[in-house]
Amino acid sequence: MTSPRTLDALRDRLSPSDRMPLVFLGHGSPMNAIEDNAYSRAWSALGQALPRPQAILVVSAHWMSRGTTLVDISRHPRTIHDFYGFPEALFAQRYPAPGAPDLAREIGALLARHHAQTDDEWGLDHGAWTVLKYLYPDADVPVFQVSVDMSRGLAHQLEIGRVLAGLRDRGVLILGSGNVVHNLRAVSWGAKEKPHDFALEFDRMFADRLSDRDLAALTDRARLGPLLDMAHPSVDHYLPALTVAGAADAGDDLTFMTDAIDLGSISMRSFVFHAR
Repeated sequence: MTSPRTLDALRDRLSPSDRMPLVFLGHGSPMNAIEDNAYSRAWSALGQALPRPQAILVVSAHWMSRGTTLVDISRHPRTIHDFYGFPEALFAQRYPAPGAPDLAREIGALLARHHAQTDDEWGLDHGAWTVLKYLYPDADVPVFQVSVDMSRGLAHQLEIGRVLAGLRDRGVLILGSGNVVHNLRAVSWGAKEKPHDFALEFDRMFADRLSDRDLAALTDRARLGPLLDMAHPSVDHYLPALTVAGAADAGDDLTFMTDAIDLGSISMRSFVFHAR
């Protein structure tokens, strides 16, 4: 368990702030990083509305671990191009934001009971930089990532969010990046393909349960049943949404944005919790 001394050190490191929002973005295709479309424009508009944080903590679907929660302590996080088959213009993209190694080490201590370990080799994967470039295009806010532990149940990620929630009062923006529905096996490549029924059903169920703050329903595999398996053959893109939900409280308002289903089976739904 984290000692009071560790918690005090973290509070002392960061100046008190107004309570920061919580953001989850459905990041979809890496091509959104270089395209002018409804998603990239919405992310740019959100970035202009968000307060400037002291640091950004990103939970991305693309950093998966097993048996541990990893915390990136890179001083200069590298831009990771973790995809293939895309135009060279996408591989040329860089997001040269500084890291926050001292703060990241403190977060590792906060998450000690979740078997946290520090890591200095990761950086910023495309779940992070493809959206950060729109939120904070000058890349001048310190940023670091925290992995999702794929070996634990869904409720574990809610608990990670609850542990991190206090950072909101110290100027840290918690940003989750994934997709509420993410089934690449069922992707329809035609631009006008209709969303699959399972994608619409899961997306709507998620929005309803989140609005009701019924987080137990969103983490109960038995209740979610086969619908979860259709929406998420692997839950990596679902877990960051749960982290963000876990960090919210009853004093937050919830706003949804970009709630379209892309390519038939990818929910682009994003949401923001902000203090009243």
